[in-house]
This record gives sequence, structure tokens and C-alpha cells, in this order.
Amino acid sequence: MKADDVARYLRENPGFFESYADMLAEITVPHPHGGRAIPLSDRQMLSLREKSRALESRLTELLQIGEENDAIGEKMHRLSVALLSAPDLQSLLSVLYLHLREDFAVPHSALRIWGEAFRGAGDAAEFRPVGEQLKRYAASLSQPFCGPSGDAEAAGWFGEGASHVRSVAHMALRDKECFGMLALGSEDVLRFYPEMGTLYLKRMGELAGAALLRFL
Repeated sequence: MKADDVARYLRENPGFFESYADMLAEITVPHPHGGRAIPLSDRQMLSLREKSRALESRLTELLQIGEENDAIGEKMHRLSVALLSAPDLQSLLSVLYLHLREDFAVPHSALRIWGEAFRGAGDAAEFRPVGEQLKRYAASLSQPFCGPSGDAEAAGWFGEGASHVRSVAHMALRDKECFGMLALGSEDVLRFYPEMGTLYLKRMGELAGAALLRFL
């Protein structure tokens, strides 16, 4: 009889060990962390303990993720309130950059705004001309881009800090169409990476876009 036949028989006859309960005390199996044999009941207990430790570890991980999400949610709330409270465009831009730097610990941030409706809206850096290729790139972003900066023009928005930036996040600013882009930069190559979640970055871009439209 093969081992598969034995396993199949035991699955098909769950009452076997009720009839031969004394056999459970006689069966031994290898210890999972050593070569010695231990009773089957001890092996089952070890297995349950290992599963319990794995579940505790997963629960701790989930609690940590929940706490981190709560903290980010609180920061997003503070940013939303600050943007809504800004009395004019210059105050709004100052508030946005301040919260990105101080609350979200993003050392480099910049944005550009374009479109016929915004011509002559101001002579600040945010309204400087933007190349057509970058406009098409921004319009193509259905989700925030995260990773190493591959666009030289957008990298230049960070000014003197551009040479220190190792990872970026790009968020399109939209009304009915794309009218700008918010760029975040970090010296840490792992701060913004392709596989990271972008939910809060997407919301940040939507908040910034909606707030800017109040004054444009």
C-alpha cells in the first residue's frame, strides 16, 4: 500500500481514530526543528503555536499599517483645511509648499500651471512656459507617477535642489482637462518607487487642483 492510499483512506474514514484511539499515543513524527521523534499530539501543538505566532505577526503588521494610514489621513485633513482657508493664490501656494515640506517631509516640491484660460494669471514660477512634450506626459497620467525622474524639464523645476533629487512623484492637475502638474522630489531613492501605493498622492493632486481652480 502506498502512502497516498493511506492518506486517502484516513480522509474517507474520519472515524478511524475514534475506533483506534490508542494508536494516537503510539504514533511519532519527526520534530520540525530537529531529528528526534515526538508524539503526534506534540507535533500538532507545535504546528498550532507556529500558526499562532504567524497570525500575531500579521496582526501587528496590520495594526502598524492602520496607524500609518491614520497619521497620513490626519495630515491630509490638515492640508485640506489649510488650502480651503487660503485667501488668495499666493497664500495657497505658500500653504501647499509648507505642508508638503513640514507635515509630509517632502524636501522638494514644485508645480506648473498652463492653459489658455490661465494666460496672464501671474508671473510666478508656477506660470512659466512648459514644453508640449511635458504637457502630453502630464495629461497621460491616469495615476501618479513614482520613481526616478526621467523628465529633464520637470526635474529642473526643483531649481538648485534638482541635482540631489533621486526619486519623484508626479500628479496631474485636472479640471475637465489637465491644466498642470505637481511634482514632489526626495534625495531618498526609495521615497517614491514604482510599486508603492498612490492613493494618497492621487488625493493630494486632486486637492491641489481643486484648490488652485478657486483662483484661476
